[in-house]
Amino acid sequence: SRAYIGERVTESLGLLYAMHWPYRQPQTARGVRRSPFHDRLAAQGACFGETAGWERPHWFGAAGSKPLEDHSWFGDASKPMVASEHAAVRSGVAAFDISSYGKFMVSGAAAESALNAICANTMSIAVGAIVYTQCLNIRGGIEADVTITRLSNDQFLILTAAGTTRRDFGFFRAAIAAVDATVAVSDVTSGWAGLAIMGPRSRELLTRLTAADLSTAAFPFATAQELEVGAAPVQALRVTYVGSLGWELWFPTEFAAYVFDRVMEVAGEFGLKFAGMHAMDSCRLEKAYPLWGKDLGDETTPLEAGLGFAVTLDSGRQFTGREALLKQRESGIKSRLTQFGLKDKNRLLYKDEPIWLGDRIVGRLSSGSYGHHLGHAVGLGFVTLGQGLTETNIPEQKYQIEIAGERFDATAHLQAIHDPTSREILS
Repeated sequence: SRAYIGERVTESLGLLYAMHWPYRQPQTARGVRRSPFHDRLAAQGACFGETAGWERPHWFGAAGSKPLEDHSWFGDASKPMVASEHAAVRSGVAAFDISSYGKFMVSGAAAESALNAICANTMSIAVGAIVYTQCLNIRGGIEADVTITRLSNDQFLILTAAGTTRRDFGFFRAAIAAVDATVAVSDVTSGWAGLAIMGPRSRELLTRLTAADLSTAAFPFATAQELEVGAAPVQALRVTYVGSLGWELWFPTEFAAYVFDRVMEVAGEFGLKFAGMHAMDSCRLEKAYPLWGKDLGDETTPLEAGLGFAVTLDSGRQFTGREALLKQRESGIKSRLTQFGLKDKNRLLYKDEPIWLGDRIVGRLSSGSYGHHLGHAVGLGFVTLGQGLTETNIPEQKYQIEIAGERFDATAHLQAIHDPTSREILS
């Protein structure tokens, strides 16, 4: 709105010349968009940050407290709390408010064929299946990075990040209209609330809330089912953005308070911790999950990003960007998204740190955080190939990451450092 922009742009101009602290949050135009869980999370000690107008917990202090960000380049006061949340994701169970995620419904008899024309992965899937895919431009660059669930023969649910919701909705609406104007694309973000229950004890906790069979045999990874939490209808998706076993629970906003209260009834029994965006970011970086706008963009191809597994390139199906990817596969990529682990356990990574190989810079980090489970900082960045550096020998080299003018040894990985075979996710 004009009021939002009027407040924010004045502050933004002033901050241009201020210290760009990590995770610094704007002070103006706050409290505009709040999830149905906002007050309950505030009571749990949430320290809120802002993305696309949404107030989202960054981390949690003690219940009943009102914690504030403490800005520093060397680790702020939130680090112990984030570490505790991170530990719950890896060894216990944690809950994330994901209501701010973008949610689009694609409906119509031609929905499958329309999505097949613009998605790099196939949409010819069974009802209840979930597909991770990118949508590309004619150069093969990634315009959208989403998961798509087939809810019925003629309806699909698209999930995307809060920060890219407006952009992605515009993209899907225009791209699908150009293919088949009979297919409807609706933004239902405000109508659905969501909780992500993540961690090795997530199945135990959820089994207390629903009569549904949550075993791997009955509810495999990358599938969705309708179930009931108490009296509330819930669309449950077995997916994860933190690299641990878990489910995303989606439901109409009028059921949000009820579902939250049912979760709280069993929270103490399983040691459930509420977790924020800082923990989510550090967990996803341990698992080398990229984020559009940081690690991915419209000048990055899936092959460069190591996402070839999400592209059905040899099926013969025509989709936007296919020809560009075929040419790139034949000629070879010039850069590769790579995960880096810092050997120094005390230094932190954020983004834009130079990646050194010997006496030359071969790239910069696109994102970074502290991997609390790994015990050291971890980041993602594109490595420029050439001069003896190939995609296959990237992990064999000895790299250094430059932090504040000083270089520190780092290891490079083309598979995630944490759980590279995804055993925890699939169990």
